[in-house]
Amino acid sequence: MSDTIFTKIVRREIPADILYQDDLVTAFRDINPRAPTHILIVTNKPIPTAADVESEDEAALGRMFTVARKLSEQHSLERGYRLMVNCKEHAHQEVYHLHMHLFGGRPLGPMLVSVDD
Repeated sequence: MSDTIFTKIVRREIPADILYQDDLVTAFRDINPRAPTHILIVTNKPIPTAADVESEDEAALGRMFTVARKLSEQHSLERGYRLMVNCKEHAHQEVYHLHMHLFGGRPLGPMLVSVDD
């Protein structure tokens, strides 16, 4: 896999508003937020999509969720938040580096509008 913008953020080669980083994951604010709180949580290991996850990645995937909980508390999202992972083109994955979106700060509405789309 070639470097992605997320790989460069993890290595701190390009600037980002990093909110959390450890040996498994990095979390930073999305530069094009879709909600008042929009944070990306990425694996430090470059995994292209959710379809490419292997059993050795389980620790990083679990960490993504515990970091999401921690960040939701820090951002006062006690009324709720949404976690979303897109996988490949039909899900509109834009960066092929596994990442989870954390959305919150307002009512987010239904997940999908129609099954006929």
